[in-house]
Amino acid sequence: MSKGYGKSPSPKADDAVRSIDTGEISASERYQLLTSLVVPRPIGWISTWGSGDTPNLAPFSYFSALSHTPILVGVSVGHRSTGPKDTLINIRERLAFCANVVTASQLDVMNLTSAEVEAAVDEFELAGLKAEPSDRIDAPYVEGCPAVLECVLEQEVALGAAPNTLVIGRVIGIRLDASLPLIKGRSEVDPEALLPVGRLSGIGYAMPGDIRKIARPG
Repeated sequence: MSKGYGKSPSPKADDAVRSIDTGEISASERYQLLTSLVVPRPIGWISTWGSGDTPNLAPFSYFSALSHTPILVGVSVGHRSTGPKDTLINIRERLAFCANVVTASQLDVMNLTSAEVEAAVDEFELAGLKAEPSDRIDAPYVEGCPAVLECVLEQEVALGAAPNTLVIGRVIGIRLDASLPLIKGRSEVDPEALLPVGRLSGIGYAMPGDIRKIARPG
């Protein structure tokens, strides 16, 4: 355990708070703390076309909505020691990607696509999935996925020395399964019908459960 982890700068016998200087702990410890505290995280199941039109599919839990006008989403893609991951290479080449929403019924097959494989390997085939070409962008989507965001590359931002690259995508199209009900009088997809999965730390996932609705004051 690195120096300073779990220790207060001025420890007291009755002190119940652990003050952690994130500059004094290892990259592994920072990752474990961050991914266990920023939870649950949406999963961006990112699909792209690779070299020779080989489809590529990989899940990313550093994924979130950034804006609704325009609709922007962000996915942070880590680099391998040898360079950028296939997903980032493909996005740079095709300027597009699909963010497939992971649901409870897809959790196991999604996990299969997280395997580290060579660029020539088709993760769709590996997981028994079918890649379908999008209508609006140069990227495939997961056939049968109930919700898909079709994105074009808006911007890249280099993050730190890890390194990571934040890919900002502008959503120009949304594919929704016709069976997904909307909340009455609104354009919201019913979360109890969608059953999205969230990422926790380690190998943990947050499965759909009870939903509590609270009206805003005023």
